Amino acid sequence: MGGPDKTGIAPAAVFVLSAASSGVSETITFPADVVKTRLQAQTELGASKRGIARTFVGIVKEEGIGRLYGGLFPACLRHVVYSGSRMMIYEYLREDVLGRDAHGNFALWKGVVAGLSAGALGQFIANPTDLAKVQMQMDGKRISQGQKPLYTSTAHAFKTLYKQNGIRGMWRGWVPNCQRAGLTQLGDLTSYDFFKQKALAHGFKDGPTTHAMASGGAGLVAAFFGTPADVIKTRIMNQPLDANGKGLQYSGTMDCLRQAVRHEGVLALYKGFVPAWLRMAPWSLVYFLTFEQLRAAAGLKSF
Repeated sequence: MGGPDKTGIAPAAVFVLSAASSGVSETITFPADVVKTRLQAQTELGASKRGIARTFVGIVKEEGIGRLYGGLFPACLRHVVYSGSRMMIYEYLREDVLGRDAHGNFALWKGVVAGLSAGALGQFIANPTDLAKVQMQMDGKRISQGQKPLYTSTAHAFKTLYKQNGIRGMWRGWVPNCQRAGLTQLGDLTSYDFFKQKALAHGFKDGPTTHAMASGGAGLVAAFFGTPADVIKTRIMNQPLDANGKGLQYSGTMDCLRQAVRHEGVLALYKGFVPAWLRMAPWSLVYFLTFEQLRAAAGLKSF
C-alpha cells in the first residue's frame, strides 16, 4: 500500500500531491473552521458570547448556510501554498538534512525540529492567503449586524487588503501565524511520523488502517499545541487598524496574549478547541489517507 521504495523524490511531486490532498481535506472540514474562527474572535470587548452549537446555528439562521463556506477559496489557495510547502520542507529536512538512523527511523527530536521549521516557513510564505481567509470568514458576521460586507470576492479581498495596508500589511499577524503553524505541525507532521513509525515497529502494515490511527493521534496533538496560538492569530488579524496600518486593540503578540489572559482567563486561549479538534482530526485523517494513496498511485514511497 505504501508504493515502491523509490529514493530521490522530487520536491515538486511532494508539493503537488500535498496541495491536492489538502484541498480535499479543507473542503470537507471547512464549516468547523468557520465556527472556530467566530468563537476565537469573541473578545471581552462587548461581543456576545456563544458556544459551538449556538454559533453554528446562528450562522445558518442569520447568514445562511452558504456562509459556512465563506472564504473557502482563499483557504484552499492558502493550503496549495502552505501544505505544499510544509510537506516539501519537512520531507527535505527529514531525508536530506537531519537524516534517518541506520535502521531507517527518524528520531523524535529531529521530527520536532523539522515539524516546527516546516510549519513556520510554510506559513510565512502563505500568510497573505490566510489573512484574506480570516477576513472573508468574518464578513458574514458583519452582514448579520446590518453592515455591508467588506469584500465581494477573493480577488477583491486581496486587492483591498493590499490597497489599505501595502505589501507589508499582507503579512499582518505573521508572527503568531508562524508560531501557530509551527506548533500545529509539531502536532501534525511530527506526531503522524512518530505514531506511524511506532505502529510499523509493532507489526502493523503500512496501509490505510495504520495511516488512520496515526492521523487520529496527530489531529489531537495538533489541536492541543496549535489552539492558543490560533486564538492570538485570529484576534490580531481581525482587529481594526489605524490610518498607518497599526492595530487599534493589540500592539503585538504578547500584548494580545496578556489581554486575553487578564480579562478572560487562561482558558480563553483554548476558545474553539473542540471545533478545532473536530476539524483537525478529520482533516488529518482525510489528508494523510489521500496523500499516502496519491503517493502510491504516483509510484512514490510511503511518507
